[in-house]
Amino acid sequence: MTNLAKIPVTIITGFLGSGKTTLIRHLMANPNGKRLAVLVNEFGTAGVDGDILKSCADANCPEENIVELANGCICCTVADDFIPTMEALLARPVRPDHILIETSGLALPKPLLKAFDWPAIRSRITVDGVIALADAEAVAAGRFAPDPSAVAAQRASDQNLDHDTPLGEVFEDQIACADIVLLTKADLAGEAGLATARAAIRAEAPRAVPMLAVTDGVIDPMVILGIQAAAEDDLAARPSHHDGEDGHEHDDFASVVIEFGDIADPEALAEAIQRLAREQNVLRAKGFIAVAAKPMRLLIQAAGERVRFQYDRAWGDAPRRSQLVVIGERGDIDEAAIRAGLGV
Repeated sequence: MTNLAKIPVTIITGFLGSGKTTLIRHLMANPNGKRLAVLVNEFGTAGVDGDILKSCADANCPEENIVELANGCICCTVADDFIPTMEALLARPVRPDHILIETSGLALPKPLLKAFDWPAIRSRITVDGVIALADAEAVAAGRFAPDPSAVAAQRASDQNLDHDTPLGEVFEDQIACADIVLLTKADLAGEAGLATARAAIRAEAPRAVPMLAVTDGVIDPMVILGIQAAAEDDLAARPSHHDGEDGHEHDDFASVVIEFGDIADPEALAEAIQRLAREQNVLRAKGFIAVAAKPMRLLIQAAGERVRFQYDRAWGDAPRRSQLVVIGERGDIDEAAIRAGLGV
């Protein structure tokens, strides 16, 4: 088969809460006549993003074409999970025209790119492009984008110190692997924030990459789909902190699933999550919440202290329960303390 006959795959990467699911929902709603499939990978045992996407399924991306890989980093479970899942998608009676892969916020994209060289799938799919999402407001504030000159000065003073935090390495690897960087939350960052974010990312990127500002995931699909980068053949141009290693671990991070009953006040829950971000360094919280006397489930999404919530759909036949996934760096995640902070 020629390269033109391969099904294109777009890898969408980015840190926790950068807007990957929002972008995919927009692409699902604007497929430009393409039949899509989505593979979504989450950090932790409870799938939230996959459920959100399944609620948006339609003829262009039917529910059976939305596949979740939970409780295992996609780039660490290639043989066990990723390859069989891709083979199953390719074996469907009606094959997708384009496949979107949403990695977990903690995944390193390069090991996933290497998986596309596996004989079982190499002749049938190609990496059309790697799209990295970066929260422009956070980057502008200096989070997950360390000042290269300051790091160089610190290293010069003590060669035995490693000043790259685990979060910083993840962020840098995602940027280094990207064909396009989307600066999300552009409306919150403002023009000055966007300029600062662009400069910070430019300093980290190993090569020049386009950077586009987006709000609420809205972008013309033709801009990010159909790049034809064949990224699996371009690995040398995408350096990683973990080059030369057999694999990598995510022991720096931990997640817990907090289950509880109905709540009375969504605003109070949002304020509790904000306090956890400040006091216990919670990086991400997301889940579906049961609100007393409400037939609709409440979808709550938090990145740091920024918390958003909305009623997304009726509970229907699904079990009515509140389930919140909380993610942070290992050592900061204490289930008892989190429960106490939430008051559940």
